[in-house]
Amino acid sequence: MATFYDRIAENRRNSLLLAVIVIALLGVLGLFIGWAATGEPVAAIPSMGIAIAVGLGASLFSFYGGDALVLRTSGAHEVTDQSQPQLLNVVREMATAANVPMPKVYLIDDTAPNAFATGRDPQHASVAITTGLLEKLDREELQGVMAHELSHVRNFDIRFSLMVGVLVGSIALLADFFLRFTFWGGGGRRSRSDRSDGGGIQIVIFLVAIALAILAPIIARIVQLAVSRQREFLADVSAVELTRNPAGLQRALAKIALDPEPLEVANRATEHLYFENPIKKTEERASRLFSTHPPVLDRVNRLRALGGMAPATTIEQVLNPAMEAAMLAHAEGRGAVADGRGSP
Repeated sequence: MATFYDRIAENRRNSLLLAVIVIALLGVLGLFIGWAATGEPVAAIPSMGIAIAVGLGASLFSFYGGDALVLRTSGAHEVTDQSQPQLLNVVREMATAANVPMPKVYLIDDTAPNAFATGRDPQHASVAITTGLLEKLDREELQGVMAHELSHVRNFDIRFSLMVGVLVGSIALLADFFLRFTFWGGGGRRSRSDRSDGGGIQIVIFLVAIALAILAPIIARIVQLAVSRQREFLADVSAVELTRNPAGLQRALAKIALDPEPLEVANRATEHLYFENPIKKTEERASRLFSTHPPVLDRVNRLRALGGMAPATTIEQVLNPAMEAAMLAHAEGRGAVADGRGSP
């Protein structure tokens, strides 16, 4: 059976693999765009190099400055032991349990309950918590959320989220530039020699470039989101390893999912960072394929399985002791009938 450390090692390998895939997509897209624009495959090699260089440059910027940018755009401000002693105490406990350095702690003035972690590595990590999270969760639930976020830090998910997110964005920007260039007629300006000599091949390459410009951002985004959802599951399980209390994390998931308030400072570029999807309406309508997070009920039931509990049928059940007791009694009754100890 795979251990947590095996999962973490696999996580880092998957991060590298995904980064390679996204960089390869960026290079192929740059190559075909250059080929379509110049008509010469050799002349397209510089455009491929430029595309990769731009993606890597953006990744380096995100590596060293992306966390500060995310915190600034989220309106987060750093807190101290004097201003938030209980919050700092909980974060310190979970950092010790995770064996990572104490991160900087930020507060976001928003009543929607949520949190995220960011940074390039455990030595340069930060966690941000909304005021709504502090107001609506008890200490056990807050420990579960902080353990989840510090598991992202320990597992190096924060580096993945910053760097690969920027690479995916670079693909989208490059594709958008080419499609706009094509739409405004730039792609149709070919010389007579192009039309008379090799014009058929040029048209095929041009169509391939258009197809790649449309599909590459979608493919990169789907791969990114699929890996991101698996990371959320891993962080949930890692959080239970730290707290030894799956119930606290279950209740936190249920409370945040059932809270109707969207997080005003969140957007499509930052939603994948948060503990739970902060854009409520988008989450309700989006398919699982394009969701940044696994369904909350799936996350809750994986945690319940760790404790040997029966799966929940609704999120509300987690917060309703009477409903939980009724479900447990029903499950025990069905088990008794199956064993021949009761009447059907």
